[in-house]
Amino acid sequence: MSDKIDVKDRPLVFSGRGVTRVFGSGAKANTAVDHVDFDFHEGELVTIVGESGSGKTTLSKMLLGLLPVTEGEISFMGQPRDISTRKKQKEYWTNIQAIFQDPFSSYNIFNKIDSVLLDCINMRGGKNLPKEEKVRLMTEACSFVNLKYAELTNKYPFELSGGQMQRLMIARIFLLKPKILLADEATSMVDASSRSTILDMLLKLRDETGMTVIFITHDIGLAYYISDSVYIMEHGKFVEHGSADDVILRPQAAYTKRLISDVPKIHEPWDLSEYALKL
Repeated sequence: MSDKIDVKDRPLVFSGRGVTRVFGSGAKANTAVDHVDFDFHEGELVTIVGESGSGKTTLSKMLLGLLPVTEGEISFMGQPRDISTRKKQKEYWTNIQAIFQDPFSSYNIFNKIDSVLLDCINMRGGKNLPKEEKVRLMTEACSFVNLKYAELTNKYPFELSGGQMQRLMIARIFLLKPKILLADEATSMVDASSRSTILDMLLKLRDETGMTVIFITHDIGLAYYISDSVYIMEHGKFVEHGSADDVILRPQAAYTKRLISDVPKIHEPWDLSEYALKL
């Protein structure tokens, strides 16, 4: 389990009040995110937990600025977020980056790995750096995630395994050093060994850069393992939030208790009577 930090006295990087997203209108209106409030601090590792359809991915897209907010307000670095122009969007996206569930759809298949990494260097103002310095930065970023740049140069991302592609995404984050990283089910499509490695890399990156990491997941066990704070989401609402210890060890909401009870416990016999009756 990662070392928990007390974030109460740290500056806010993200906050939301009454944040809502409605799809459709009239009788066909569907409220995916329903008047949620949140405060995410500098260097905090936050996990938003919920089942499929709970609204967590819709919220993540609003945080990224990929979906407009129907109602409510999101503040960034203590000020109302303004992404009303392309220039402001670009500036915003240098400070918030994402790693998504499917590594195979996260890359442009026509761009080689060198181009993927060089784009990150350029975004951080390194366009005019000497070639040797760019190679050094790319080598360092790949080494951070246990990849060898010399073995990746001139290759395409699809020539890598899923785990390697996710690690390359973390190498991008290492180069970009955003203030906020949003990881939406970032480890759900890799095997257990790769999952552990990727989580350790993300935690190390958080510790080294002080960035805020927001995990989006359905895995409440993972939430307890990595998080400083946990938000539990059901039907578009936050039904419970607090420190990982408070939420997971002393849950109050019935939904939280059900999520915890659904986690298999290896030291307890499994009750399969319900399924035996159906056979």
